[in-house]
Amino acid sequence: MTAQKSWPQAAKHSLQTFADDVARGFFDITHNGLALLGMVLAVGLMTLSFRADLRGAAEEKLLGWLLQRQSGGAVVALTADPNAVERATAALPSELPADQAKLAMWLSRKYRVAPEPLSALVAEAFDIGKKIKLDPSLLLAVMAIESSFNPFAQSAVGAQGLMQVMTRVHTDKYEGFGGKLAAFDPVTNLRVGAQVLSEYVRRSGSIEGGLRLYVGAVENDSSDYVDKVLTEHQRIQSVVTGRPAPARVAPAHPQATPAEPAAIEAEAKAPGNTPSKS
Repeated sequence: MTAQKSWPQAAKHSLQTFADDVARGFFDITHNGLALLGMVLAVGLMTLSFRADLRGAAEEKLLGWLLQRQSGGAVVALTADPNAVERATAALPSELPADQAKLAMWLSRKYRVAPEPLSALVAEAFDIGKKIKLDPSLLLAVMAIESSFNPFAQSAVGAQGLMQVMTRVHTDKYEGFGGKLAAFDPVTNLRVGAQVLSEYVRRSGSIEGGLRLYVGAVENDSSDYVDKVLTEHQRIQSVVTGRPAPARVAPAHPQATPAEPAAIEAEAKAPGNTPSKS
């Protein structure tokens, strides 16, 4: 009888012992596994701290995984374009002649524009000025007054780009550059604007007269614009030559020009040129 009662107790004790052993073993394995995992993570972090290349690769993979999760599993990839730099209007100031580099840095500080794009514009202005026999400092002064070197500027009357050329009036001049949208290409806008200004200077017989035609006025109301451009022109010239600029330029006054006044006024008031502007 005693043996029969002790058998269930022995079985229960055996099962309890087995369960305790399993629980203890699971705890030991888990504890050791977590310790091993912590050690692996510690070694990995130490490795990444000393290997910037591995750290960068790990961050890139993690970011890609997060972006993929955020986009619902869809892989988002942007196509690289190694030739994109060729479309940039930019140059290193160090690659320019000393006087041009000095001017680019001065304009950069004054107008808060990056020196690299301004370096490209300064170099282009000097190149164009030599070809059309127009002072490059004048071209830069027009850009400064017209748009503050913003290639995407547009006035209330539709003048566009660096030189604020009236695109709808001078559409023909953009045909050789692929169409009127080229007005927003800085170099193209500079070339077209320089061509327009050069034509107006030749027509009027003077810089002042050319500027009046460029701004689209033949009356005294253009004097303020002409004065601003000529004053900035003098400042830019002083940077290039190293000589102090005068305090102000003498006020511009209308002058007689070789062109017939009636023809000029008719062009300025033509439907395609209203409101008048370069």
